[in-house]
Amino acid sequence: MSKDKQPSGHQSDLARKVAEKSARKLKSQRNASKKAWFGLGMMGLVGWSVAIPTLIGIFVGVWIDSTGNSRYSWTFMLLIAGIVIGCLNAWHWLNKEEKDLRDEEEQDRLEQEESVDPKGAKVEKEKDVNKKETGHD
Repeated sequence: MSKDKQPSGHQSDLARKVAEKSARKLKSQRNASKKAWFGLGMMGLVGWSVAIPTLIGIFVGVWIDSTGNSRYSWTFMLLIAGIVIGCLNAWHWLNKEEKDLRDEEEQDRLEQEESVDPKGAKVEKEKDVNKKETGHD
């Protein structure tokens, strides 16, 4: 078979790959500014989710230290506790956002596959593969 005349299965694969890359590129161009703002917002969320518990720990620790008589520094202990709680909180938010992002990308990929390769074409491809493997219909 010459290079000019390639099998139709190869052409449909090529068309599907080109369509997928084109759709991905267009989507990333549309969402470029949205991603930048999302990143800045996420940095703010992470920062505040660590800062708030830390500040609460400091204020409560100072209050306990000023009202009670203790050998230990409650300010320091609650500062550490606030940092730990804030880091766990930030970790939770980042994992949640990462999962949502992965789910969205998977959904986009599935929608793209369905729009480029309808179910009827999938059945035909499976038949073509079976023909090639077995050598007959």
